[in-house]
Amino acid sequence: MQTSLIESLKDTAQGKEAEAILRSCVHCGFCTATCPTYQVLGDELDGPRGRIYLIKQMLEGNAVSAKTQLHLDRCLHCLACETTCPSGVRYGRLVDIGREVVDLQVSRPLSARILRRALRHVLPSPRRFGLLLGIARRLQTLLPVGLQQKIPVRQAPQEWPEPRHTRKMLVLEGCVQSVVTPATNAAAARVLDRLGISLIRAKQAGCCGAISQHLSAHHEALHYVRNNIDAWWPYVESGVEAIVMTASGCGATVKEYGMLLRDDPAYAQKAARIASMTQDLSEILAEENLQALAVDGQGKKVAFQAPCTLQHAQQIDGLVEGILSRCGYRLTPVADSHLCCGSAGTYSILQSKLSQQLLADKLKALQAGGPTLIATANIGCQMHMQTRASVPVRHWVELLDRPSAVCADSANT
Repeated sequence: MQTSLIESLKDTAQGKEAEAILRSCVHCGFCTATCPTYQVLGDELDGPRGRIYLIKQMLEGNAVSAKTQLHLDRCLHCLACETTCPSGVRYGRLVDIGREVVDLQVSRPLSARILRRALRHVLPSPRRFGLLLGIARRLQTLLPVGLQQKIPVRQAPQEWPEPRHTRKMLVLEGCVQSVVTPATNAAAARVLDRLGISLIRAKQAGCCGAISQHLSAHHEALHYVRNNIDAWWPYVESGVEAIVMTASGCGATVKEYGMLLRDDPAYAQKAARIASMTQDLSEILAEENLQALAVDGQGKKVAFQAPCTLQHAQQIDGLVEGILSRCGYRLTPVADSHLCCGSAGTYSILQSKLSQQLLADKLKALQAGGPTLIATANIGCQMHMQTRASVPVRHWVELLDRPSAVCADSANT
């Protein structure tokens, strides 16, 4: 694709990056076939190829409007298009740049600005989010039914094994996840403890930065990134084996730390090291002998929802399903498993109508095989799906934290 960026952008790092991405696109249109919003809306401008044209025109100096902003807002950032693209177009990064540029030129209504700012300052803070969630729970019966369904059931604090093994790994506790589903990381800690690995929490680490990054607050996102690097670095120097992610959305972002801080002389090398050490929990367990785990599989039917941040952003496909199968669970078939559930970070709040359409389609596909529960690998997907699912929705590691059957040896299966 030929480009001619305006002079004010042409020689900037952002402009050069955007131009390189644009020029890699051959506008073949394969991406539209896997784009969830294009399938729902049928509008070329609500698919990757159309949005790429909008961003190109904007960076070349053409007028932009609220309509341009809307089409970019409707993008889920699911990256299914990147998985499909034969040219390796880094569409997700281009959309981040496009959103940041359009937000500088098109002012949002006051209510929208307040909401987006609130999301950036509440969700990344466990203290603020926990306070608001507590208030919502106390007032739950007074709220509209639609809001009542969105309030998650309280999970009690659970046992976390004391560090006792030579092998040690760090875990990101997460912001929303640490408040809503503390059982996830506690289950991961117990599972890894049985495998001879101690999972350590770094108290000063916080939000991964994804919420700010995808809401056009790039510099704010980098503040979270640097904070986590500073919190983790002493553990890295002391020899922890890996940084474990139990939320695939966070994992996708942390694995990009090296790219995000590549031009920061004080953090570039550290960020690259952190990114290289970061692994999804499934990547860890796939390399271990799972015979040490006692689980309650016994042929139970499970539908696994592969989050977009796992299968498209991190390109991890089939690992969780393989682990669950080895541990005795029966994985039910899921049609169109590449499509997004509609959670997508803050998307379910900012684009509620579209999000609900995508959720209905996803749950229909997941529940078609008659599973006893739905397993997922991301807190956002879990919260979103459990608002309307007819069966329980759990993080997949919780299924391994049960007494009874024995998993097969991963090295030989």
